[in-house]
Amino acid sequence: MITQHLDYSDGDTPLEAYVAYEETDTQKPLVLVAHDWSGRREFACNAAERIAAMGYIGFALDMYGKGVFGADGDVELNSSLMNPLASDRTALRQRIRASLVAGRNVPQVDATKVAAMGYCFGGMCVLELARSGADVLGVVSIHGIFAPGDVPNEEIKAKVVCLHGHDDPMVPPEQVLAFETEMNEAGVDWQVHAYGQTMHAFTNPAANNPDFGTVYSEVAEKRSYQSLANFLEEIF
Repeated sequence: MITQHLDYSDGDTPLEAYVAYEETDTQKPLVLVAHDWSGRREFACNAAERIAAMGYIGFALDMYGKGVFGADGDVELNSSLMNPLASDRTALRQRIRASLVAGRNVPQVDATKVAAMGYCFGGMCVLELARSGADVLGVVSIHGIFAPGDVPNEEIKAKVVCLHGHDDPMVPPEQVLAFETEMNEAGVDWQVHAYGQTMHAFTNPAANNPDFGTVYSEVAEKRSYQSLANFLEEIF
């Protein structure tokens, strides 16, 4: 497997992606990987490598800026990094669309076959990528945040899959229903897979804070990655 860091930018903000792929003589589909609220750290890079092992190009994108990272369990720090973008969906969309351009420019990428996936805050980011009308085949939110901002949606071209813990306190059932209604009214090809007895951050083995609502689930993790693999195979 080949891995490398890739510099790119959003306007004047320098960004740094982590790219992973198996050595190849042909171009392959691209999967953008949007990180959780702690930044493009080991978890996101490992996810890019998982994508590479599936036969695609994994591109762990950077929403915060080169060298800007949060930390496990540091709610104050992580919130200070996430909230400016979560509260400004125009800026958030611009940032992730800059990542899409950079990913498509990787020489090994087949630019006609692109998807995006994201964890937690990253789930919000890939849903906003879809809401922005980006020309991608599909997006996958993994224990992501569903609530839209106050920016109008463009025509949603992507197929949408949300892999969601039913007991996630950050995405209560009424928010799930509102999201489903939003997708239906937009004529989107959408799916929501809800896992029972499952909280937020269920794919992250480091998540073990029931009071905060973040708990790892080996069963839900396995099911979600199978759903991810099936979806990517379908759209590519």
